[in-house]
Amino acid sequence: SHISRDKKSPEARGEVNMNVAVRTTLSRAAGRTASGGSAAAPTSGSSLYARQFSAGLPESITRVGQASAFPNEYPGQNYAFNWCLNGDGVTPLKKSAFRITKPLELKIAGLTLPKTSPLNVNAKRERSAMPEAGGDKLDFDTFDDVLQSTKDSLSMSDSLFCPEGYAPGSRIGVRVISNVGNELAPDLVAYLDRAPKRDPKGQAITCYVLSGAEEFSGYAIEEVEETTEDGSIEAVSVATVVVSGKSPSLKRVVAGIELSSEGLEADAKEREEKKAADEAA
Repeated sequence: SHISRDKKSPEARGEVNMNVAVRTTLSRAAGRTASGGSAAAPTSGSSLYARQFSAGLPESITRVGQASAFPNEYPGQNYAFNWCLNGDGVTPLKKSAFRITKPLELKIAGLTLPKTSPLNVNAKRERSAMPEAGGDKLDFDTFDDVLQSTKDSLSMSDSLFCPEGYAPGSRIGVRVISNVGNELAPDLVAYLDRAPKRDPKGQAITCYVLSGAEEFSGYAIEEVEETTEDGSIEAVSVATVVVSGKSPSLKRVVAGIELSSEGLEADAKEREEKKAADEAA
């Protein structure tokens, strides 16, 4: 069994809802214009510009989709993903953070492709070196202190490499935020099951992996409240893994992912059993 800490809302943990944040920003911009502020010149993404630009063009050209990228975006600098990383507590100050969900994105990040894919990793021996916060070997205060310092160091890293996918054999989302390139990222992409690429959002398991730091390994599981699509509030569990050291190993990171997945599945099963018992009462 594992130790989940008290419930915290996403806001209490410093997380933001990316879709809401983007909509709010756009609404504020629209509000400034509507209230008498100076209107911006038409851009290639606006319907006015599209009508003006396409007035004398053949239909075959006007069928081409409009560009949706923000200005000043480039590989490693994606506003939506940066917002999502902010929700995870990491701000890529060097403007070089790569979301990697498939092998092609390794090449975009300047990394090599994995030698073996899919990659099976035996991390059994590393599990004993991955204590859970709240147990005898690791208290929550120590874990939180190391987690915050790790986030701060990652924020100041020259580049961040963020493999993302499902924990193998499950539909549990995993994101690894790391300053380790070819020594780790390609193998993590090969290890994780590929997930459909959608707009970036927080994952059930978030791993913070920092090289060039003091040795530390640990994970924590906490129950939080999330708003569902129908507006109701439900309890879910999320996991945080921290691995730091001179050269963090793949097996140590995998051990954290495996232990976290098992804890999340146990929590979900316990909630389902409790719900069934309540309904039967």
